[in-house]
Amino acid sequence: MEKENKVEFKIEGKYALFTDPLTKIGGEKCSYHIPTYEALKGVLSSVYWKPTIVWVIDRVRVMKRIRTQTRSAKPVEYGGGNSLAIYTYLADVEYQVQAHFEWNMNREDMARDRNENKHYCVAKRMIEKGGRRDVFLGARECQGYVEPCRFGDGKSDYDDYGEIAFDLIFHGFDYPDELGKDELHARFWRPKMVDGKINFIRPEECTIRKVVRTMKANPPQSVGLEEEGLLEGCEEW
Repeated sequence: MEKENKVEFKIEGKYALFTDPLTKIGGEKCSYHIPTYEALKGVLSSVYWKPTIVWVIDRVRVMKRIRTQTRSAKPVEYGGGNSLAIYTYLADVEYQVQAHFEWNMNREDMARDRNENKHYCVAKRMIEKGGRRDVFLGARECQGYVEPCRFGDGKSDYDDYGEIAFDLIFHGFDYPDELGKDELHARFWRPKMVDGKINFIRPEECTIRKVVRTMKANPPQSVGLEEEGLLEGCEEW
């Protein structure tokens, strides 16, 4: 599939928390300085998703200077009760994102739903409306707000800043229904930001992987777009 289906949008919020999956089990958390591929994929999935498609994040542009802010929290202990912790969030964030969708070839039951114009039309409308579901920037307490934009428009605090290299960070998960195996994998990579822009490598290009656990795919069944009232206003295809 060609990339005529690309979408572009702006996501902003008061806080963001992009973390390594190893920190999800508790304790104090500290955000990466840049958004992860998986977090941005989650944003798009909240805006619009169907089991027919897989969102691929192409690139992100950091618009505001990277700043952190610490906040106290009382996370729930797995053994019961609460503990005190300090979380380090990114503060006052804004990003421009460019992405496209591809077919989930492991869902042959959705083959009849592979209509590029239909999904592109609905995705664009959902971006204009701010998404179908609540949007979060890495964690549920970090509310995000989506609106359309043209990637590259406007001034970034990192224009003409040059290159910034980052060490090994979390890229994303390979889920069983997308991987074709009964396993959950975590991917890692070493990104670099040039003048505020980060070009993501594709999931299959990540050479560093870790098997998290065995997991059997239990893919959801799709409800028709017409039944959900999403086709109103779309052009004929």
